[in-house]
Amino acid sequence: MTESIKGTLYVVATPIGNLADLSPRARDVLAAVALIAAEDTRHSAHLLRHLGVETPLVSLHEHNEAQRIASLTARLEAGEDVALISDAGTPLISDPGFLLVRALRERGLRVVPVPGACALIAALSASGVATDRFLFAGFLPARGGPRRSAIEALAERQETLVFYESPHRIRDTLEDLSAVLGERHLVLARELTKTFETFLAGTPGELLATLEADPNQARGEFVLVVEGAPVVDRDPERERGRELIGAMLAEGVGVKQAAAVVARVLGGRKKGWYDEALSLKADG
Repeated sequence: MTESIKGTLYVVATPIGNLADLSPRARDVLAAVALIAAEDTRHSAHLLRHLGVETPLVSLHEHNEAQRIASLTARLEAGEDVALISDAGTPLISDPGFLLVRALRERGLRVVPVPGACALIAALSASGVATDRFLFAGFLPARGGPRRSAIEALAERQETLVFYESPHRIRDTLEDLSAVLGERHLVLARELTKTFETFLAGTPGELLATLEADPNQARGEFVLVVEGAPVVDRDPERERGRELIGAMLAEGVGVKQAAAVVARVLGGRKKGWYDEALSLKADG
């Protein structure tokens, strides 16, 4: 007996604003599958009507994803194809779907991406901030204390940082970015691919002033693209010398003697190490 052919889950990217951004392939997949699992069926129904697609919808969101896995797995194992979409953009990118995809992969079922719009990539590509390395951190915590702690934990990262943010928290987030990162350059991208798409660039403080002057700029969905921490040139020998001097000063060795010992061990001018020792003693 031949083994029955199992279905495929298609992870389909949908537009983040401009409906023309949906690919022909995505439209064909949505029309051909037996079922579409959508984050919000009412929202997605508008898109399907626009496309002339009548495929049935079932909800899959953060509150019911775990419960949907068994029924969707059964349909795939029965040979039906299913599409997964979110409200906008690429599923699983700060949207539901990870639990389902992981479960299907573990069962050996086929999962196929249908690429398309993604707010993260769209904002980054047009921001003018370095794109060779970046860290996407999704949404920052909603409450002030945890949010500031999260920013502090990322403050020394040298790659570009990218966050999503909602309109009712954007001012608070900019205030925390200002407090932690100071004059760091960032780009605020809002309403991407929509009529009022805007890119604002500056320091967190400057962008706060812009939002205060024009409240309309605080509306919509946001992507924050933050310049990474500056690269600090480090001299390993100097750092080792300062470490040795600090240890000796802590043990009560005098500044002059500590500088002489380090000059003898590591080389270099005794006067230079003496100045380092004075600096460490003043800081301590």
